[in-house]
Amino acid sequence: MDITSLQNPRVKYIVKLREDKRQRKLDGLMLVEGRDELTLALSAGLKPQSLLTAPELDPASMDVSSFEVTTVTRAVFEKISYRDNPDGWLGIFPIPKSSLDELKLSASPLIIVAESVEKPGNLGAILRTADAAHVDALLVCDPRVDLWNPNVVRASRGTIFTVPTVEVDSQNALAFLRSGKMRVLAATPSAEVSYTDVDMKESIAIAVGTEDEGLTDFWMQNADIKVKIPMLGKVNSLNVSIATALITYEAVRQRK
Repeated sequence: MDITSLQNPRVKYIVKLREDKRQRKLDGLMLVEGRDELTLALSAGLKPQSLLTAPELDPASMDVSSFEVTTVTRAVFEKISYRDNPDGWLGIFPIPKSSLDELKLSASPLIIVAESVEKPGNLGAILRTADAAHVDALLVCDPRVDLWNPNVVRASRGTIFTVPTVEVDSQNALAFLRSGKMRVLAATPSAEVSYTDVDMKESIAIAVGTEDEGLTDFWMQNADIKVKIPMLGKVNSLNVSIATALITYEAVRQRK
């Protein structure tokens, strides 16, 4: 066993990397835990700085013969893990760099714009929808949560590595969409038109905001279309990830 002490400096560093956004940003590193998530990261071409595994947790085998793997005790792994039931695999990766210029879009792009999402679980769920619907890109605008927070990676089930994702301010995101002649569809409870009654077969960007405040005036004023999801109960809004999934899959349905 390579690491057995909970006081090992490397263990303390991994815990800090897990908990401290500033440390991740300073070092340009992120944590990826879980066999499935690691498989997607490696399939996307990411190269780990290091991989750790806990044989006592009886982790399933992975083809990691090309990389150095550090073995740790169960107690050590449970300290560095951010899961309730870890499977014994964790990697430290350089944070991927992406830009609008690098996006490769289809002839009629379908893009999701997520503005100021504040919960890792919601951003992760949006990524899973984006992967499942095979959208062209996810633009994360003015986020309140770190895109590379370990909990975002976990909630996304690793789809953060399969969906072309760019973190960008709203002004540059809009300029990019306008340059590609993409219409902006804003989801808001104040709209008069249902999301099922608009044409989403052509190039379009679906913009969603926070549950409490919705989209900012910037996106509302620049939206080409405003749509609502009919609410028949006592509340007037859905969880942002659910709203995103509904509208995105309506676009998928129309395009089929």
